Amino acid sequence: MAGGSLGPAGVAKERAQYYQGKVTCYVLIACTVAAVGGSIFGYDIGISGGVTSMDPFLKKFFPTVYIKKQHAHENNYCKYNNQGLSAFTSALYLAGLVASLVASPVTRKYGRRTSIICGGVSFLTGATLNAAAANMAMLLLGRIMLGVGIGFGNQAVPLYLSEMAPAHLRGALNMMFQLATTLGIFTANMINYGTQKLQPWGWRLSLGLAAAPALLMTVGGVLLPETPNSLIEKGMKEKGREVLEKIRGTKNVDAEFEDMVEASELANSIENPFLNILDRRNRPQLVMAIFMPTFQILTGINSILFYAPVLFQSMGFGGNASLYASALTGAVLASSTLISIATVDRLGRRALLISGGIQMITCQVVVSIILALKFGKDQELSKGFSILVVLFFCLFVLAFGWSWGPLGWTVPSEIFPLEIRSAGQSITVAVNLLFTFIIAQAFLSMLCSFTYGIFLFFAGWITIMTIFVYVFLPETKGVPIDEMIFLWRKHWFWKRIVPPIAAGVESDEKQNGS
Repeated sequence: MAGGSLGPAGVAKERAQYYQGKVTCYVLIACTVAAVGGSIFGYDIGISGGVTSMDPFLKKFFPTVYIKKQHAHENNYCKYNNQGLSAFTSALYLAGLVASLVASPVTRKYGRRTSIICGGVSFLTGATLNAAAANMAMLLLGRIMLGVGIGFGNQAVPLYLSEMAPAHLRGALNMMFQLATTLGIFTANMINYGTQKLQPWGWRLSLGLAAAPALLMTVGGVLLPETPNSLIEKGMKEKGREVLEKIRGTKNVDAEFEDMVEASELANSIENPFLNILDRRNRPQLVMAIFMPTFQILTGINSILFYAPVLFQSMGFGGNASLYASALTGAVLASSTLISIATVDRLGRRALLISGGIQMITCQVVVSIILALKFGKDQELSKGFSILVVLFFCLFVLAFGWSWGPLGWTVPSEIFPLEIRSAGQSITVAVNLLFTFIIAQAFLSMLCSFTYGIFLFFAGWITIMTIFVYVFLPETKGVPIDEMIFLWRKHWFWKRIVPPIAAGVESDEKQNGS
């Protein structure tokens, strides 16, 4: 079919009912190996919070924070309020933001595998620099290299998973990225729990072990097949069909292959995807690419995961108790992702996002009330209320883990037409990392200023995002990735913005009875 006869998003008609294939061992293995890329993101989230609470690390790099920590009469909410310490955590995400934009043309031109490999090598370099850091400059350079790795990995891995997965299980397979992320967080928390006893070099081991998931990601990238969509986009149609037949386990892939070919024809006619994404026809996807990652961070989850040991120590937990509590929340997050994997393609994205939002709002409000009534500037929580706070933190993390955690990545990665898919994912990652940077840099100061009100601040944002999903997000479960354009044309709001099917294409569809 000539490119000029295509609809606005490249696919002329809906063929989803003709898709054939099953879930093969080949696609499961490929998606599992690729999803390991999520573990580097999770490992860093988990490891940085634990390391910044270790006394030997603070003595070497942040002595003023160490001194404040020892003062019994220091305001509990302000003990760790230090912009340098915040910069240690946040510098990675600023580097990742820039890297994600660079990763877009690499992913589009050279394929998803190339970006995965680049991410793995960069993260491996950063882990080595951090473990050997002798001064602040070396430490920050290592963090920047880790950020480059995360920028490339987060840009390429969700795209890879969405393109390899069959439509009816795309949500579950895409969430393997989030599962790997949560397992990385849990692993990091457990490592911190062990290495904090290995003074004075335990923090080096914690940071250096980031090389393990980075090595797996790099080797996996070398061994993985390229996605059919990427191969076809690069003009390798026969190879693309060969891979498609292999991952679907059948020769009868004509309908899905035709969708990919049509999408690639339009994709190859687009010279600048970042300008094309601003077109009116792509407005719904652009809105989701901006708001979904923004809302994901404004749940407050990263504040809890980054600074869990710091947060719990601020509330009066001892060093061991704070690391144990953060390890518990990491385990809850990992297990809750399994709930999402099991239900996302049956209940749908909207149901999980809305129910998770309601539970998170409740937990944030309850925690703020407990802290307001029972925790002052220089007093510790009683044992009973400490347990209650940890319980509601776990319930909050549980809700995030089945809703905004995985779906904040899944929904944006599956909604873009091929011609702007890599650019759209780059915007998603860049926005995510921008707000991650802002929250990471500002959280300790916000905790000092807002005290318990910080949790009401996040509860307010969760209320807004839950309403946003209810009003503006259509259900994407079971919709083929290259036919998402038809979903926006049927939505009560977005159909006013997305242009209708071209007259010639509409006539062709009627003649074909579709």
